[in-house]
Amino acid sequence: MQHAVGSPLPSPHLPGQGPHAGWASAAHHPGPHPGVSPGAAPVPPPPLAPGFPAAPSGPVPPAPHQPPVSHHPSAPHQPPGPAGPVQPPPPPQHVSGPPAADSTGHVPLPPGGPVGMPAAPPTAATGPDPTATTLAVLLIGPAGAGKTSVAKYWADHRRVPTAHISLDDVREWVRAGFADPQSGWNDNSEAQYRLARRTCGFAARNFLANGISCILDDAVFPDRPVVGLGGWKRHVGPGLLPVVLLPGLDIVLERNAERTGNRRLTDEEVARIHGRMAGWYGSGLPIIDNSQLDVPGTARVLDEVLSRAIASPPSW
Repeated sequence: MQHAVGSPLPSPHLPGQGPHAGWASAAHHPGPHPGVSPGAAPVPPPPLAPGFPAAPSGPVPPAPHQPPVSHHPSAPHQPPGPAGPVQPPPPPQHVSGPPAADSTGHVPLPPGGPVGMPAAPPTAATGPDPTATTLAVLLIGPAGAGKTSVAKYWADHRRVPTAHISLDDVREWVRAGFADPQSGWNDNSEAQYRLARRTCGFAARNFLANGISCILDDAVFPDRPVVGLGGWKRHVGPGLLPVVLLPGLDIVLERNAERTGNRRLTDEEVARIHGRMAGWYGSGLPIIDNSQLDVPGTARVLDEVLSRAIASPPSW
């Protein structure tokens, strides 16, 4: 298609727009417009876009005739017929494809639910390997038992991804208004303890739902099962494996003396807590006396205890 000199070229548009809708055919094809009587007034050209020069007034000279090119050499030559209206090109067809996949880069995470009992591998002849199994472990013990040190070491040396969650650390996220248990156990300190435990349970479920084991540590008292062990089971799930670290009183007093800050308790408080922890004997939970064990040695015994617990989960 040829256009008059000085006229802007049409741009592709949606159906209902473009050359066949807004461009006057008189600017391209001389002669009467189809369907218009000879005596009718000429159709004025549409307004030009800003920045383009106006077309010269008067009749537009016809474009030089271009003989049609035959695509079939064997066809006889036909003389050109009278000029007629040129059909506008069909509008472009837009084929809608399937919706694009989500490419935001967000990683979908499975929802965290209650943790079930870990399944022992069916081919394990010498017992399940706790270092290669996704587990949720709760390490219980008095202040100075070495819970945090053993939990960190155990999490660092496993063959599968493992997280360590300390309830004391989570509880100390509260800065202003922190209810320090050393100042007395009251409604405020118990409320913050429950909140920290629920937060730890939520984190543990999300870690485990994404294939990451976790070990939690807390000084759970056997004489308060609803606040302590029962709450952990409710927030994490029945698959949580509790293990008690319970060295002798002289050991926990010695370790407590090495502490600083609000983690250090009075000797009287340490002795009182240690005495209450003795109630775990006869509870059915596995107990490790790590009085003569260092941290790596205690972690090895913990693996042995967990291997038996996976094969035969404790009733608690």
